[in-house]
Amino acid sequence: SRLFAASRRLSVEPEVMKKNSSSAKFITLEGGEGAGKSTSRDFIVSLLSDHSIPFVHTREPGGTPIGETLRELLLSKKGVPPSVTTELLLVFAARAQHLHETIEPALAEGKWVLCDRFTDATYAYQGYGRGFDLNAISTLEDLVQNGRQPDLTVLLDIDPVVGMERARLRAELDRFEEEELAFFERVRAGYLSRASKDSRFKVVDASQNVTAVQADLAAILQPLLEGGG
Repeated sequence: SRLFAASRRLSVEPEVMKKNSSSAKFITLEGGEGAGKSTSRDFIVSLLSDHSIPFVHTREPGGTPIGETLRELLLSKKGVPPSVTTELLLVFAARAQHLHETIEPALAEGKWVLCDRFTDATYAYQGYGRGFDLNAISTLEDLVQNGRQPDLTVLLDIDPVVGMERARLRAELDRFEEEELAFFERVRAGYLSRASKDSRFKVVDASQNVTAVQADLAAILQPLLEGGG
């Protein structure tokens, strides 16, 4: 297809797989509902601040005015829900703008980027959760990301039963959070499958208390904070 051909052209261009010339790192936080990503994000923000590291923290979908508008569409429970294909394309449209407007400029300036969810969430939710073809997601990933991948992905893993109990106590559930338990079990399986195949993942048991989770996060981040990569 033309989409596949375009992604193949992009994937072989010389600039595609370039790393940032600075020591800036791209860190992503992943996990199912109720895994405590916001609390963990705030802790990592404090670590970066304590080490005087310039950074931006952002989220997906979102991170730009266009992305936030698309986020509202994706999470809204009003009207007819989008088809799986529409949902996937909206996610990648938001990501394309996010990379263009926020992530790539920050990394080019030597700022670290801490992002709540990135493409692993798309594989987990739209791929494993919704059953969308993983190869099609990979094609869109190649097209949109030009080889950009996180340097570190922290996966906050939790049993969906426990996670959803937490989510219900937190606030009104959005469209995704109202899915059945089996959906979240597939999402978790997808995350763990990807984590088992890629060394950039570090898995944290998110069912622990906050102190234990933060101790794990500190141990994971320490090599990067000390410049050891």
